Amino acid sequence: MRVFVSFDERYDRDLYDLFVEQSSRPGSSFEIVRDASSAMRTKGWSEHPRSSISAADEVIVLCGEHTDESLRVSIELEIAREEEKPYLLVWGRRDVMCTKPDSARPTDGMYSWTRNILEQQMAATLRAATPRVIPEAYKRRPDRAKVGTTPVAEARAEPASEERPSVPKQRDS
Repeated sequence: MRVFVSFDERYDRDLYDLFVEQSSRPGSSFEIVRDASSAMRTKGWSEHPRSSISAADEVIVLCGEHTDESLRVSIELEIAREEEKPYLLVWGRRDVMCTKPDSARPTDGMYSWTRNILEQQMAATLRAATPRVIPEAYKRRPDRAKVGTTPVAEARAEPASEERPSVPKQRDS
């Protein structure tokens, strides 16, 4: 799984370095799309993260004590939503109160940063964002407007041409 990592360059570079180290360990289920800090130094900064986010399967936001003050992290999260990428907010520091980016929704949760929790939440977030594929045979069609008409019911139904002949009524004698 390819992830884009958003973090506050000014205060949380050490968190990013730890995340890079974790992604390079054997058995890791994710790889980082790009070095987030390199985009800060280029003129086309706002377009660089968009192309990197588009190339990722998911966006990870490493939250620290000052994440709510980072304009860059907020913009990257907004881009992730525009690109319809699933994202995950990660509580980066155990010893301080971490904050969400300003652009985060009030209902967005922040998850603890352990390898197991992180990988489980990344998989769950990606799975929830993946549209379900419904086989054509089970999609609603106008010709199946009657209640109880499904592909299974249609297969079980006897064809109309093979209807039983009507039995004539017997007369009372």
